[in-house]
Amino acid sequence: MHLSRRALLSVFPAAALPSAAPASAAPRRARASADAVSDHAALLRNTAAVFAGTAESNARPEVAPKLASIESTARARLAAMDDAGPGELFKGVPLGTSDPNLSRSFQYLYEIALATCTPGPAASWLRDDPATRRRVVDGLVHLHERYYGDQSKGYYGNWFTWEIGISTHVSRILALLKDHITALAPGLPTTYVASMDAYLRNGEHGDVDLDSRFHTGANLADITTNRILQGAVLGDDARIRKAVADQLTVFATIDPYDLRHGVTDGFYADGSFVQHASVAYTGSYGKGLLTRVVQTVKILDGTAYAPGDDLTGTVRRWVTDGFAPVIFEGWMMEIVKGRGVSRTITGYSDVAAVVEAVVDLSSYATGADADALAAYVKHVHRSSKAPLDPTGFVSPVSIARHADILASPVPPKDLTPAAHHTAFNAMDRTVHRRPGYAFALARSSARISKYEYMSGENLMPWFQGDGAHYLYLSGEDQTGAYGVDYYTAVSPYRLAGVTAPVESRRTVPELYGGLWYDNPARGFTASSQSQNTYVYFPRATNSFSGGARLGAYGTAGMVLADDVPWTAKQTGALPDDFVAYRGARATKSWFLLDDEIVVLAAGVGDPAGRAVTTTVDARIAAPSDTVTLTGGLHDGTPWSGTGTAPLAWLRYANTTRGTAIGYALLDGPDPTAALESVTRSRRVVRQANPAAPVTKQVFTLSLDLPAGAPPAAMAYAILPGATARRTASCAAGPLTVLTNTPEAQAVKHAHLGLVAANTFAPGTHQVERLTVDGPASVLVRRTPDGTTALAVSDPTTERRTITLTLHGRTLRPVSADQGVRVTPAPGGTRVEVTTHRAYGRSFGATLR
Repeated sequence: MHLSRRALLSVFPAAALPSAAPASAAPRRARASADAVSDHAALLRNTAAVFAGTAESNARPEVAPKLASIESTARARLAAMDDAGPGELFKGVPLGTSDPNLSRSFQYLYEIALATCTPGPAASWLRDDPATRRRVVDGLVHLHERYYGDQSKGYYGNWFTWEIGISTHVSRILALLKDHITALAPGLPTTYVASMDAYLRNGEHGDVDLDSRFHTGANLADITTNRILQGAVLGDDARIRKAVADQLTVFATIDPYDLRHGVTDGFYADGSFVQHASVAYTGSYGKGLLTRVVQTVKILDGTAYAPGDDLTGTVRRWVTDGFAPVIFEGWMMEIVKGRGVSRTITGYSDVAAVVEAVVDLSSYATGADADALAAYVKHVHRSSKAPLDPTGFVSPVSIARHADILASPVPPKDLTPAAHHTAFNAMDRTVHRRPGYAFALARSSARISKYEYMSGENLMPWFQGDGAHYLYLSGEDQTGAYGVDYYTAVSPYRLAGVTAPVESRRTVPELYGGLWYDNPARGFTASSQSQNTYVYFPRATNSFSGGARLGAYGTAGMVLADDVPWTAKQTGALPDDFVAYRGARATKSWFLLDDEIVVLAAGVGDPAGRAVTTTVDARIAAPSDTVTLTGGLHDGTPWSGTGTAPLAWLRYANTTRGTAIGYALLDGPDPTAALESVTRSRRVVRQANPAAPVTKQVFTLSLDLPAGAPPAAMAYAILPGATARRTASCAAGPLTVLTNTPEAQAVKHAHLGLVAANTFAPGTHQVERLTVDGPASVLVRRTPDGTTALAVSDPTTERRTITLTLHGRTLRPVSADQGVRVTPAPGGTRVEVTTHRAYGRSFGATLR
């Protein structure tokens, strides 16, 4: 498509363009000083450097593949434009009813514009080509005239498309081609900005609304970055300053007891990241926020708009406390990806955006901070089983910096120690690491969603927050263990670690014939709060979900309960045709040590009398892998194969991959071991996935209760990398289950001198030489040097104080966190911990 100058002016007469939008939507201009004009030019230069690179960066041989990718993509888009049919700007992207296709058309225009602005050592007819740039402008005019400019016809489909997606592509085009567009169609930028303002329908008067649930976290960073670019194009100083001020709010640590604008989205003091009000989302929206704010730092660099505070220091803490613990050997853990777990993109690819941000951050750091970031970049490069491809970076400049870091003498080093425990209690997640493995646990509560479903993604998510775990083994290519194929091949009712009723549930499209429950009369539309609450990311109803950390050891616990949709359905609050599902019941604890992950479950059953399955573990393997299952019965008889048997222990080994896991079955019904070949299409978990079938061997070890069975107790230990001898000796070794009831669960490890307990009910709980008052998570470790270390947390987040009594000789504090009071007590030592407004944080003390 090509519009002549006359046709262009007939669509947008030059004199009329500035008033093409309603006066109320017109951008507010500030009178620009000479300094402001200079800053606006600097913003545009910085933006071009971020996305197109510089002559210096693009002359580097490491950047050549990125330049080739930019050019080949642009050529493909131009060819698609040449072959477009009626109702299309690009072939195969029909317009008029599909908001993703409209956004994609703007994206393609941006990709063409980018190629014309990318410096490079090699000759390219696209670079600075006026005809190609003219085609981009013609395309902008065409899309605005036919599909975007009419506010009465737009805003169908997903709100994100109109408030963020399209605006991102358009704002970048306007910034990259400002001078060319100004010469060809002087009013076009003003017209587009006015339209983009008008589409901010979840905002206020065409601007950001910090009180809107749509303008938070990563979404807010996207919107404000777009508005910074728009201000630079228009010379609108007020727009830029307002956008920068709005974006600065995302740097504030979320205090759940003092919310600003009611926003729960963002980073918490313990490193947790939440988006959509209640979804653990570091690995998707979190990395989007990281990317955008680092880009903003680069865009504002050297201008008067750059904040004086050390915001890069805040972002470095995000990386250290929030991102590094959930990245294992270059793989982004499933527990923080929301609906993204159903996508075909791998956990290795997810980490590329984080690495690019760290590369850029390192250039703003000095001394030890810069070295630590560089060392982390090299660690990811060295440890990842899928070498990171910098061609996927957004900025050519970042690619050159990445190459410099890899060539530097800084030795590789993870930001997270090999032996480490992280309690992300603000997002109901736990990560436990040791040399050789990482164990990641997903919990849920009245504060955090059980799962996220949306837009035909993550179609069978029902139990992903019910104690599902992921055991990542060192040296293994995690694409063969987890990722989309794990969810495709493993039954959603038998995810590792899950206790679930034996039943068959239907997906949202199966239930309602669309991607959401559509009932506007009852408040259910695609982006309504009701849809969020009851369909997209429902929360649980239990308050107990959390754990304590003592050094590199930890405990976690949760009480399984029904979700909000089920409870609302029972009260008649939901329409008759809305379908809700009832969950199983269990009180569960995880005690995370060195060689053992001990799991206790009590009160396991179902009030409705259904059969219930607790899956000890589930793993996938390639069809060609050699997988063996060996074990022993309680009487010492060797056992191998599959089936149900009175096993004392079982060892799973994938000899092809050189991995093994032991399971010590300490208590409960006879376990069932299964190994089967499963073939399914990845579309069972996401509608947009390829339909090609995937075949995997699926191993499950489960503890099954028949229908009508009374509530049961179970106990087992997971032993990463254990030999058969080590697995067989676990039950007779240093590990002891002290109690396992719905009121209290505790274990003791004699060699570590450690007692770990979760107490779930009001009243006094006696665990060996420890008395605990009410619900709590507690670890107590007595060391050979005579000291006693302890950690306490409130997993309900609702208690003001927790009181412990350590029986024995009276101990005195050597050190104690603020809020911990140690006093003598009859027969021992009393420890009172003020947990009011601690939001599950651990409090520690060392006594002697």
